[in-house]
Amino acid sequence: MSTTITTDQVRHSLSQVKDPEIGKTLLELGMIKDIAIDGVNVTVTVELTTAACPLKSTIESDCRQAVTNGIPEAGAVTINLTARDQETPSELLPGVKNIIAVGSGKGGVGKSTVSANLAVALTRLGHKVGLLDMDFYGPSIPAMLGIAPDHKPTVKDDRIIPVEKHGVHVISIGFFLEEESPVIWRAPMVHAALKQFIEDVNWGELDYLILDLPPGTGDIQLSMVHMLPVTGALIVSTPQDMALLDAKKAVSMFQACSVEVLGIVENMSYHICPQCQHQSYLFGEKGARKYADERKIPFLGDLPLEFQVREAGDEGNPFYLALDEENHIHNKFHRIATNLKASVDVRNQTKPAPQPLSAQSASGCGGGHGH
Repeated sequence: MSTTITTDQVRHSLSQVKDPEIGKTLLELGMIKDIAIDGVNVTVTVELTTAACPLKSTIESDCRQAVTNGIPEAGAVTINLTARDQETPSELLPGVKNIIAVGSGKGGVGKSTVSANLAVALTRLGHKVGLLDMDFYGPSIPAMLGIAPDHKPTVKDDRIIPVEKHGVHVISIGFFLEEESPVIWRAPMVHAALKQFIEDVNWGELDYLILDLPPGTGDIQLSMVHMLPVTGALIVSTPQDMALLDAKKAVSMFQACSVEVLGIVENMSYHICPQCQHQSYLFGEKGARKYADERKIPFLGDLPLEFQVREAGDEGNPFYLALDEENHIHNKFHRIATNLKASVDVRNQTKPAPQPLSAQSASGCGGGHGH
């Protein structure tokens, strides 16, 4: 008697196979794209979040084992891996796959520190990364990355070529100002500069473009969502109520503008005394984590208040590079970077490609704001 294998049997066998990085099943993520059965032979097509997925061999092996164990009568089991590599549908940035806005709502919470180290961490994880310093009134990214004052962007074929540091492609208004010159610009000038940094810069092929936003929810943020198909936003906050109040406003703004909030990072969560190792919650305990849980927003991780982080930043050396790989702060930030990657992958796998707000209804996001 011949054995009949059904598609439902195969799907049931695959139902417990998870993406090892994201932690959700391939069926939940819609990654099982096709199941073909030829007698006792089974072919499964799996769509990865990116062709560069570092765990694709694990996914392939797990799928084959799940079908073989779940259907003992199966013959040859073939797993075909494809990749969506969803790119932002942007004429301005055709080579950029994911645009990540890093915001805070409030100044002084470590947003630029997170942006700079995130760019470096993603580069170390094997990705091509750009970093656009959008804090026009207080650009700090060049100093944080240790870019010398005489190291400026170049121009080739009428396009600006970003400065490269630690493998990250960087553009900042700070490159075009004297070191102590303030930026005294009205909103239209800021919008024009932002437009130039998007249109006239040759960003090339990037997996991630990190946007280091200024504090607040003002003109620069609104210009950004009108111009760019932002994949999602990362919110940085400290634990205390006043910082959280502003972080909540940033979350509300992004959600009103149809930008996915990919997660929250709590900075300066606690301080560990170097003498007695006592852990003190100087600014309150786990406020950002509790808020993330309430709003069902991914909590990407926390960072302590440590002199090593401040010292590395002052020296122009991102702490992710300055600290030993065994250092607990390095490890914490490594998890934050991998958690963000997972959030981006889930968003890209389960939702339509992002669009700039100009291609959507602008209702609820800046009202009649537009340029």
